[in-house]
Amino acid sequence: MKFMVAAFALIILLACNTQKPISGEMIGKNAHSSEWESLFNGENLDGWIKYGTELWYVNEEGELVCESGPDKAYGYLGTEETFKDFELSVDFLQEAEGNSGIFIRSSIEGTKITGWQAEVAPPGMNTGGIYESYGRGWLIKPDPAKDSALKMGEWNTMKIRAIGDQVTTWLNGTEMISITDEKIGDAQGQIALQIHDGGGIKVKWKDIKIKEL
Repeated sequence: MKFMVAAFALIILLACNTQKPISGEMIGKNAHSSEWESLFNGENLDGWIKYGTELWYVNEEGELVCESGPDKAYGYLGTEETFKDFELSVDFLQEAEGNSGIFIRSSIEGTKITGWQAEVAPPGMNTGGIYESYGRGWLIKPDPAKDSALKMGEWNTMKIRAIGDQVTTWLNGTEMISITDEKIGDAQGQIALQIHDGGGIKVKWKDIKIKEL
């Protein structure tokens, strides 16, 4: 009987010793669960809401396209979800002259939007600056010397970090602006892409992803 008890104890001891230890890498992954999440699937507009009559569609290359429609009016494509603190990365290519933008912490009724726009525009028109719609207007514009970061007619990457009352934007790795604003800090809302009024605008978008902080 004593022999059987000893043998059983030995088997349990050997089984415990063969379990793999938890690595530091696994601990790190569990401790930092926030990962980049794609907001655009490259196939359709699932997860987004269209506002206005302007054109939003996915082309054969899996890119999101916004294009002026016959009304030549404002149009928006907003996320179904709302966000507070995050990093957002968006690739865009301007195929025609005209103004567009990326809104954060926004709300939309019809084609009236409240929130803050990271400008997407032709050269010399403050891409990366922050504009408050139906409010204070321009809050901050980039230094004109940074305008060379924009590659008109090519793919560009806009990165926006919003944490509390601080917002920073980067264009192709160049920091464009950084602003601290109490009103921005109090808000939470949709991510939205804009097509400006006036007609003649066409912008492509891809690799739209967010990391909540």
